[in-house]
Amino acid sequence: MSSAAEAAEKSVRCANPYRPVRAVVEEIIEETPNIKTFRLKPDEPIRWVTGQFVEVAVPGLGEAPFTPSSNQKDTERFEVTIMKAGLVTGRLHGLSRGAELGVRGPLGRGYPLEKFEGRPLLILGGGVGFAPLRSLIYALLNEKERFPRIVVCYGARTPADLVFKRMYDEWSKVPGFELNLSVDREAPGWSGNVGVVTTLLDKVRLEPDRMPAVVCGPPIMMKFGTLKLLELGFKPDSIYLSMEKNMSCGVGKCGHCRIGPYFACKDGPVFTYEQVKPYRNIWD
Repeated sequence: MSSAAEAAEKSVRCANPYRPVRAVVEEIIEETPNIKTFRLKPDEPIRWVTGQFVEVAVPGLGEAPFTPSSNQKDTERFEVTIMKAGLVTGRLHGLSRGAELGVRGPLGRGYPLEKFEGRPLLILGGGVGFAPLRSLIYALLNEKERFPRIVVCYGARTPADLVFKRMYDEWSKVPGFELNLSVDREAPGWSGNVGVVTTLLDKVRLEPDRMPAVVCGPPIMMKFGTLKLLELGFKPDSIYLSMEKNMSCGVGKCGHCRIGPYFACKDGPVFTYEQVKPYRNIWD
Protein backbone atom coordinates (compact mmCIF):
# COMPACT_ATOMS: atom_id res chain seq x y z
CA MET A 1 0.00 0.00 0.00
CA SER A 2 1.32 3.47 -0.88
CA SER A 3 2.14 6.04 1.77
CA ALA A 4 -0.78 8.23 0.66
CA ALA A 5 -3.15 5.28 0.89
CA GLU A 6 -1.80 4.37 4.33
CA ALA A 7 -2.33 7.92 5.54
CA ALA A 8 -5.90 7.88 4.23
CA GLU A 9 -6.70 4.48 5.70
CA LYS A 10 -8.95 6.15 8.26
CA SER A 11 -11.42 6.90 5.48
CA VAL A 12 -14.85 5.60 6.38
CA ARG A 13 -15.92 2.34 4.75
CA CYS A 14 -19.51 1.84 3.66
CA ALA A 15 -20.97 -1.41 5.06
CA ASN A 16 -22.73 -2.17 1.77
CA PRO A 17 -21.47 -0.01 -1.12
CA TYR A 18 -24.11 -1.43 -3.48
CA ARG A 19 -27.15 -0.37 -1.42
CA PRO A 20 -28.52 3.13 -2.00
CA VAL A 21 -30.09 5.15 0.80
CA ARG A 22 -33.03 7.43 0.09
CA ALA A 23 -32.20 11.13 0.40
CA VAL A 24 -34.44 14.19 0.14
CA VAL A 25 -33.35 17.48 -1.42
CA GLU A 26 -33.70 20.02 1.40
CA GLU A 27 -32.24 23.08 -0.33
CA ILE A 28 -30.80 24.11 -3.70
CA ILE A 29 -28.30 26.96 -3.90
CA GLU A 30 -27.44 28.49 -7.27
CA GLU A 31 -23.70 29.07 -7.23
CA THR A 32 -23.20 30.11 -10.89
CA PRO A 33 -25.32 29.98 -14.05
CA ASN A 34 -24.45 26.27 -14.48
CA ILE A 35 -23.43 25.10 -10.98
CA LYS A 36 -25.78 24.34 -8.09
CA THR A 37 -25.26 23.07 -4.55
CA PHE A 38 -27.79 20.51 -3.31
CA ARG A 39 -28.28 19.95 0.42
CA LEU A 40 -29.43 16.36 0.93
CA LYS A 41 -31.00 14.73 3.99
CA PRO A 42 -30.50 10.93 3.85
CA ASP A 43 -32.77 8.52 5.70
CA GLU A 44 -29.69 7.14 7.46
CA PRO A 45 -26.66 9.14 8.66
CA ILE A 46 -23.77 8.96 6.20
CA ARG A 47 -20.38 9.25 7.87
CA TRP A 48 -17.62 10.26 5.47
CA VAL A 49 -14.26 11.98 5.55
CA THR A 50 -13.18 14.83 3.34
CA GLY A 51 -12.14 13.70 -0.14
CA GLN A 52 -14.36 10.62 -0.23
CA PHE A 53 -17.27 10.56 -2.67
CA VAL A 54 -20.82 9.28 -2.99
CA GLU A 55 -22.87 8.01 -5.90
CA VAL A 56 -26.05 10.07 -6.35
CA ALA A 57 -28.85 8.32 -8.23
CA VAL A 58 -31.83 9.84 -10.04
CA PRO A 59 -34.46 7.07 -9.88
CA GLY A 60 -35.23 5.63 -13.29
CA LEU A 61 -32.37 7.46 -14.99
CA GLY A 62 -28.93 6.68 -13.53
CA GLU A 63 -26.29 7.78 -11.07
CA ALA A 64 -23.07 9.79 -10.99
CA PRO A 65 -20.23 10.27 -8.49
CA PHE A 66 -19.84 13.49 -6.51
CA THR A 67 -17.54 14.48 -3.68
CA PRO A 68 -19.42 16.21 -0.85
CA SER A 69 -18.62 19.90 -0.57
CA SER A 70 -19.87 20.35 2.99
CA ASN A 71 -18.52 19.74 6.49
CA GLN A 72 -17.83 16.11 7.36
CA LYS A 73 -18.90 16.82 10.94
CA ASP A 74 -22.54 16.91 9.84
CA THR A 75 -23.60 13.28 9.37
CA GLU A 76 -27.33 14.07 9.22
CA ARG A 77 -27.13 15.89 5.91
CA PHE A 78 -24.51 16.80 3.32
CA GLU A 79 -24.06 18.95 0.24
CA VAL A 80 -22.92 18.15 -3.29
CA THR A 81 -21.99 20.90 -5.74
CA ILE A 82 -22.81 19.92 -9.31
CA MET A 83 -22.10 21.45 -12.71
CA LYS A 84 -24.70 20.83 -15.41
CA ALA A 85 -22.77 18.76 -17.95
CA GLY A 86 -24.68 15.63 -18.97
CA LEU A 87 -27.83 13.54 -18.67
CA VAL A 88 -27.80 12.91 -14.90
CA THR A 89 -26.48 16.34 -13.95
CA GLY A 90 -29.00 17.95 -16.28
CA ARG A 91 -31.86 16.13 -14.56
CA LEU A 92 -30.48 17.06 -11.15
CA HIS A 93 -30.42 20.71 -12.14
CA GLY A 94 -34.12 20.45 -12.98
CA LEU A 95 -35.10 19.19 -9.51
CA SER A 96 -36.93 21.15 -6.83
CA ARG A 97 -36.87 20.98 -3.04
CA GLY A 98 -38.45 17.80 -1.76
CA ALA A 99 -37.23 15.62 -4.63
CA GLU A 100 -36.07 12.12 -3.68
CA LEU A 101 -32.72 10.65 -4.74
CA GLY A 102 -30.63 7.61 -3.94
CA VAL A 103 -27.16 7.81 -2.37
CA ARG A 104 -24.48 5.10 -2.19
CA GLY A 105 -21.40 5.53 -0.09
CA PRO A 106 -19.14 6.87 1.19
CA LEU A 107 -16.66 5.44 -1.31
CA GLY A 108 -12.93 5.74 -1.97
CA ARG A 109 -10.17 7.25 0.13
CA GLY A 110 -10.06 10.81 1.38
CA TYR A 111 -7.38 13.43 1.97
CA PRO A 112 -4.60 12.27 4.31
CA LEU A 113 -4.88 15.03 6.92
CA GLU A 114 -2.22 13.32 9.03
CA LYS A 115 0.29 14.16 6.29
CA PHE A 116 -0.62 17.85 6.47
CA GLU A 117 -0.54 18.34 10.23
CA GLY A 118 1.88 20.95 11.52
CA ARG A 119 2.91 22.03 8.03
CA PRO A 120 1.88 24.91 5.77
CA LEU A 121 -0.55 23.69 3.11
CA LEU A 122 -1.29 24.92 -0.41
CA ILE A 123 -4.74 24.34 -1.94
CA LEU A 124 -4.95 24.93 -5.70
CA GLY A 125 -8.40 24.76 -7.28
CA GLY A 126 -10.23 25.60 -10.47
CA GLY A 127 -13.91 25.91 -11.38
CA VAL A 128 -16.28 23.34 -9.88
CA GLY A 129 -13.17 21.47 -8.69
CA PHE A 130 -13.36 23.76 -5.69
CA ALA A 131 -16.24 21.61 -4.36
CA PRO A 132 -14.08 18.88 -2.77
CA LEU A 133 -11.66 21.58 -1.65
CA ARG A 134 -14.40 23.38 0.25
CA SER A 135 -14.96 20.17 2.20
CA LEU A 136 -11.21 19.99 2.86
CA ILE A 137 -11.20 23.60 4.05
CA TYR A 138 -13.99 22.80 6.52
CA ALA A 139 -12.03 19.80 7.83
CA LEU A 140 -8.89 21.91 8.27
CA LEU A 141 -10.73 24.71 10.04
CA ASN A 142 -12.47 22.22 12.35
CA GLU A 143 -9.02 21.70 13.91
CA LYS A 144 -7.21 24.85 12.85
CA GLU A 145 -4.57 24.47 15.57
CA ARG A 146 -3.21 21.45 13.66
CA PHE A 147 -2.81 23.42 10.43
CA PRO A 148 -1.02 26.72 11.10
CA ARG A 149 -0.97 28.14 7.56
CA ILE A 150 -3.42 27.42 4.75
CA VAL A 151 -2.84 29.09 1.37
CA VAL A 152 -5.75 28.83 -1.07
CA CYS A 153 -5.40 29.76 -4.75
CA TYR A 154 -8.67 29.44 -6.64
CA GLY A 155 -9.58 30.49 -10.16
CA ALA A 156 -12.49 30.45 -12.59
CA ARG A 157 -13.22 31.80 -16.04
CA THR A 158 -15.09 34.91 -14.85
CA PRO A 159 -16.17 36.40 -11.50
CA ALA A 160 -19.65 34.96 -12.13
CA ASP A 161 -18.12 31.46 -12.30
CA LEU A 162 -16.52 31.58 -8.83
CA VAL A 163 -18.34 29.25 -6.42
CA PHE A 164 -19.03 29.64 -2.69
CA LYS A 165 -18.66 33.43 -2.76
CA ARG A 166 -20.73 33.63 0.43
CA MET A 167 -17.85 31.96 2.32
CA TYR A 168 -14.98 34.23 1.28
CA ASP A 169 -15.34 36.92 3.95
CA GLU A 170 -15.67 34.37 6.75
CA TRP A 171 -12.61 32.41 5.61
CA SER A 172 -10.52 35.54 5.16
CA LYS A 173 -11.00 36.42 8.84
CA VAL A 174 -9.38 33.18 10.03
CA PRO A 175 -5.78 33.73 11.22
CA GLY A 176 -3.33 31.86 9.03
CA PHE A 177 -5.85 31.40 6.21
CA GLU A 178 -4.89 33.11 2.93
CA LEU A 179 -7.48 33.24 0.14
CA ASN A 180 -6.26 34.26 -3.33
CA LEU A 181 -8.66 34.51 -6.27
CA SER A 182 -8.15 34.85 -10.01
CA VAL A 183 -10.29 34.98 -13.13
CA ASP A 184 -9.18 34.17 -16.65
CA ARG A 185 -10.27 37.44 -18.18
CA GLU A 186 -11.07 40.96 -17.07
CA ALA A 187 -14.62 41.84 -16.09
CA PRO A 188 -16.39 45.02 -14.95
CA GLY A 189 -15.99 45.52 -11.21
CA TRP A 190 -13.25 42.90 -10.82
CA SER A 191 -10.13 44.26 -9.13
CA GLY A 192 -8.41 40.97 -8.35
CA ASN A 193 -5.89 38.92 -10.28
CA VAL A 194 -6.51 38.28 -13.98
CA GLY A 195 -4.99 35.16 -15.49
CA VAL A 196 -5.14 31.40 -15.15
CA VAL A 197 -5.00 30.22 -11.55
CA THR A 198 -1.34 29.19 -11.77
CA THR A 199 -0.36 32.87 -12.12
CA LEU A 200 -1.25 33.24 -8.44
CA LEU A 201 1.58 30.89 -7.52
CA ASP A 202 4.08 33.58 -8.48
CA LYS A 203 2.41 36.05 -6.12
CA VAL A 204 2.08 34.12 -2.86
CA ARG A 205 4.71 32.98 -0.38
CA LEU A 206 5.31 29.27 -0.90
CA GLU A 207 7.45 26.80 1.06
CA PRO A 208 8.01 23.94 -1.41
CA ASP A 209 10.46 22.05 0.83
CA ARG A 210 7.88 21.50 3.57
CA MET A 211 4.53 22.39 2.01
CA PRO A 212 2.12 19.76 0.66
CA ALA A 213 -0.09 20.91 -2.22
CA VAL A 214 -3.63 19.72 -2.95
CA VAL A 215 -4.87 20.20 -6.53
CA CYS A 216 -8.41 19.77 -7.84
CA GLY A 217 -10.07 21.11 -10.99
CA PRO A 218 -10.50 20.42 -14.68
CA PRO A 219 -7.87 17.99 -16.06
CA ILE A 220 -6.07 20.69 -18.06
CA MET A 221 -5.82 22.88 -14.96
CA MET A 222 -4.55 19.97 -12.87
CA LYS A 223 -1.94 19.14 -15.50
CA PHE A 224 -0.46 22.62 -15.76
CA GLY A 225 -0.93 23.23 -12.05
CA THR A 226 1.13 20.14 -11.29
CA LEU A 227 3.83 21.10 -13.79
CA LYS A 228 4.04 24.58 -12.26
CA LEU A 229 4.35 23.14 -8.76
CA LEU A 230 7.16 20.84 -9.88
CA GLU A 231 8.90 23.82 -11.48
CA LEU A 232 8.65 25.69 -8.18
CA GLY A 233 10.30 22.83 -6.31
CA PHE A 234 7.38 20.85 -4.90
CA LYS A 235 8.12 17.15 -4.57
CA PRO A 236 5.98 14.62 -6.53
CA ASP A 237 5.05 12.79 -3.33
CA SER A 238 3.83 16.06 -1.75
CA ILE A 239 1.39 16.93 -4.55
CA TYR A 240 -2.05 15.43 -3.90
CA LEU A 241 -4.43 15.13 -6.84
CA SER A 242 -8.16 14.40 -6.91
CA MET A 243 -8.30 12.01 -9.90
CA GLU A 244 -12.07 11.82 -10.20
CA LYS A 245 -12.43 11.75 -13.98
CA ASN A 246 -14.14 8.69 -15.53
CA MET A 247 -15.35 7.19 -12.24
CA SER A 248 -18.54 5.25 -12.82
CA CYS A 249 -19.46 2.25 -10.66
CA GLY A 250 -17.59 3.48 -7.58
CA VAL A 251 -16.40 0.03 -6.47
CA GLY A 252 -13.65 -0.91 -8.93
CA LYS A 253 -15.74 -3.23 -11.12
CA CYS A 254 -16.35 -1.39 -14.41
CA GLY A 255 -12.71 -0.42 -15.02
CA HIS A 256 -13.50 2.98 -16.55
CA CYS A 257 -11.34 4.85 -14.04
CA ARG A 258 -8.24 2.66 -14.32
CA ILE A 259 -4.90 4.44 -13.81
CA GLY A 260 -2.14 1.89 -14.34
CA PRO A 261 -2.65 -0.65 -11.53
CA TYR A 262 -5.08 1.63 -9.66
CA PHE A 263 -8.80 2.25 -9.76
CA ALA A 264 -9.53 5.92 -9.06
CA CYS A 265 -12.78 5.05 -7.32
CA LYS A 266 -11.35 2.42 -4.99
CA ASP A 267 -7.67 3.31 -4.53
CA GLY A 268 -8.35 7.05 -4.74
CA PRO A 269 -9.71 9.42 -5.80
CA VAL A 270 -6.88 11.10 -3.89
CA PHE A 271 -3.42 10.15 -5.19
CA THR A 272 0.00 11.72 -5.02
CA TYR A 273 1.59 12.72 -8.29
CA GLU A 274 4.38 10.29 -7.42
CA GLN A 275 1.86 7.43 -7.62
CA VAL A 276 0.33 8.28 -11.00
CA LYS A 277 3.14 9.99 -12.93
CA PRO A 278 4.47 6.74 -14.55
CA TYR A 279 1.19 6.09 -16.38
CA ARG A 280 0.02 7.44 -19.71
CA ASN A 281 -2.95 9.72 -20.31
CA ILE A 282 -3.57 10.54 -16.67
CA TRP A 283 -4.98 13.94 -17.64
CA ASP A 284 -7.39 12.60 -20.32
